[in-house]
Amino acid sequence: MTEPMISNQARDLEPAVAADEQRKRGWSDWLVYFLRVMAFVSMIKGLYHWAYVCGVAGQNGGFEGHALPWQAATVFFAVIDLVAAVGLWLAAPWGAVVWLTSSISMIAVELFFPQIYGGSMEVVFLEGMLIAAYLVLAIFAAREQPA
Repeated sequence: MTEPMISNQARDLEPAVAADEQRKRGWSDWLVYFLRVMAFVSMIKGLYHWAYVCGVAGQNGGFEGHALPWQAATVFFAVIDLVAAVGLWLAAPWGAVVWLTSSISMIAVELFFPQIYGGSMEVVFLEGMLIAAYLVLAIFAAREQPA
């Protein structure tokens, strides 16, 4: 039996990832990074609301000690924030839609129903700035794509 022939050509090949590492970061990459950070934030928000639902956090008699509108809003945000976190992490289009729905709903609750969570203008401002940042990144990423 003969030994297999080994050429130097195989040793000179660079890994396939090397070309990708030298690629310039574009707006699409920044959009995905933003979506991943927002996925983490949404997960924390969802777990925070679930902590109230399960009775781990809070006072005033726990979850059952609050008014029915507060309970409904808390359960809504507990579910929608975790669903948004999954979709954002996957960078799926439906994830951004669910996250935007959650953010706009939180803004509406804070502005139009201040008796539920207290009407915090800081929350309204922060959610609005995050929505604006997403829209800017999405527009720049869309312009970057070939027609």
